Amino acid sequence: MTFQLKDEYIELCKLLKAANLVMSGGEGKEVVAQGLVTVDGQRETRKRCKIRPGQTVEFEGHVIEVAE
Repeated sequence: MTFQLKDEYIELCKLLKAANLVMSGGEGKEVVAQGLVTVDGQRETRKRCKIRPGQTVEFEGHVIEVAE
């Protein structure tokens, strides 16, 4: 899936919620803290990691490509 970014960046946990991969921001923070999310192929545990255009996020088999 492609996610259109409206600002300079979006926090990782907010991206998961905006992409409807988690039910709430709290759930997004939890799955990131558990190391279940990768950014550009690397495990990411920072909940507020800034995701910018051109990056790819993966969670439970779903791939999000972030575009401007």
